[in-house]
Amino acid sequence: MIQRWGVDAALFSAKCFLGAMLAYWIALRIGLTRPYWAVATAYIVAQPLAGAAVSKAVFRLGGTLLGAVAAVALVPNLVNAPELLTLALALWLGLCLYVSLQDRTPRSYVFLLAGYTASIIGFPSVEAPGAIFTTALLRVEEISLGIVCGSLAQALILPQTVTRQLLVRIETILADVERWTRDALGEAGGEALDRDRRRVALDINELHQLSIHLPFDTARLPPRVRTVRAFQDQLSLILPLASAVEDRITQLRALDALPPAAEALVARIRDWLAMPPLDVDTRAAVTDALIADARALEPDAAAPLEWRDALLLSLAARLADLVSAHRAVRDLREQMRAPGRRSISPVAAAALAQSSRRAFHRDRAAALRSALGAIATVVLGSIFWIGTGWADGAGAVLIAGVACALFGASDDPRPMILSFLWGTLIGVVLAAIYAFAIMPRVTDFVTLVAVLAPVSLMIGVFLTNPRVSLIATGTVMGFFNIVGLNDRYAADFAAFANGSLAQIVGTGFAVVTVGLFQVVGADRSAARIIRAGWRDLARRSNLPGRSDVTGWVSKMLDRIGLLAPRLAAMGEDPGRPMLDALQDLRVGVTVGHLRDLRLDAGGPAEELITPVLHGVGRYYAARRLDRAPPDDPALLEGIDRAMQAFSHDGDGGIRRSAVLALTGLRRNLFPEAPAYRAEAAA
Repeated sequence: MIQRWGVDAALFSAKCFLGAMLAYWIALRIGLTRPYWAVATAYIVAQPLAGAAVSKAVFRLGGTLLGAVAAVALVPNLVNAPELLTLALALWLGLCLYVSLQDRTPRSYVFLLAGYTASIIGFPSVEAPGAIFTTALLRVEEISLGIVCGSLAQALILPQTVTRQLLVRIETILADVERWTRDALGEAGGEALDRDRRRVALDINELHQLSIHLPFDTARLPPRVRTVRAFQDQLSLILPLASAVEDRITQLRALDALPPAAEALVARIRDWLAMPPLDVDTRAAVTDALIADARALEPDAAAPLEWRDALLLSLAARLADLVSAHRAVRDLREQMRAPGRRSISPVAAAALAQSSRRAFHRDRAAALRSALGAIATVVLGSIFWIGTGWADGAGAVLIAGVACALFGASDDPRPMILSFLWGTLIGVVLAAIYAFAIMPRVTDFVTLVAVLAPVSLMIGVFLTNPRVSLIATGTVMGFFNIVGLNDRYAADFAAFANGSLAQIVGTGFAVVTVGLFQVVGADRSAARIIRAGWRDLARRSNLPGRSDVTGWVSKMLDRIGLLAPRLAAMGEDPGRPMLDALQDLRVGVTVGHLRDLRLDAGGPAEELITPVLHGVGRYYAARRLDRAPPDDPALLEGIDRAMQAFSHDGDGGIRRSAVLALTGLRRNLFPEAPAYRAEAAA
């Protein structure tokens, strides 16, 4: 109801305005020459969540200081060679943009701010290099003042905590995961189930982004980041497990080989997932009984191995693992709400001990392309500025560089920069009205705050709306930067016109240059993500050491999260490519189990498993987007031969692990192949 009536947006806008006016007042009191940087920065850094505001403030302060140091180091040494200075600032911006794109977390703000802060300080200082240290100090003070005041306003005045948002999202995500797991265990498949599964990748990414801000949150007892990571790890495992269970149930029913005991166990697991949350001890008793019954269903899988026995073994084992994963996420959910750091259960303690840092997909070629595009924009803009001798050309160049840096992560930054340009035009019109019709009549600070309030509060409300937030951000830059919020007001039309033109030309120039250098297209970007998964899987299949299954799952879920919006932008049904990505995820998990088994068993087992792994690597190295998956009868024959050989192994544990992994690999890579027959494999 509060969100429906816009109370949250109004509160956020009021806090933005209070932070900006506080920054402006302090800037005037301490004698800063361009306090409008403090005002604009207070709006730009504003975040609805208190922890996010504080954490991004810390990262931005670090980036601002780093950028100032770079400007002080470059400008005095290269001021007599404008071409070299321009190239150096452009290269610095490109380097910082490249590094920031390798870390898709709020930490990337350190390098992003370092890149364009050097431009903000460096380019206008070309005409007065002797004052570069003073200029850098003033810009750092102004920008830092805006960061601190804007962030404190969000963090201290009726704060919206990250902890509250995180716990609400966890409840929603957990309910969704339990619902589609029940659907996978039943007969409620179809497009809705596939869509719900695809969403889990986006949900896990959202949890990770929220967890980064937890150390800075203003909540009294925020959850530990480590607990959230463990929750993400266990949640990630549910996706391949549930899809594997669904496939085995379907295959056993098709063979009319699903035992009544298995049907009853599946129904009991579905009923347990539909239960209200139980206390830890009761949950442990229920899940231990379910896991024990699943283990009791497992056939021996010894020779002569029947295909239905391999499928039943896989179903029973994956059901036990699925129950364990759901129990772990429920325990970790309660761990986040626990007041102390002591683990609430052995399962939670084990999950916390195994938690790991999240692995992300990195596209270094795309980051390099964005960096080169930003460098080209600054260099070409500087050529125009130096060639024409335009006094305010430096402002146009730095605005163009800032635009390329801010939107460099997008496949096609033009729509976003155009929205920013429209906002700049709106801000310039509003600034003209204020600068020449309203501001000359203002005689004191209180009156100034009163006349700025209507426009400023409206801008703050629009910043909360994702559809127009970029336009609102452009309005912030266009309005506050040229309306005349200096240390003293002076209505100078020539200065106003030049400053306005510099912002408009710089933003428009960025639209043109990104169209030449940085536009890739959603189709090519999606293709790169898919091929990266295939290359990664081919490489992992040929690695000699132990596997990192959790790292593989988290990286593939990150790729799926990146793939979904790109497929939607192409106007295509994301179903088939996303299902293929989920299949690749399951294959990677199975490859990891085979690599671990090869090391544990050694001897003859290594001779059986290594050709299979090399075959998987060969299979994925040959994958092409424009062709169907390659037909590889040698790989299928190798899988069947390994299954037949392991079914004769005297070690029950090795036999079980091998048949489990090989059955999963066979079903994922060759779902249409005839059923395994021991005689044919022999």
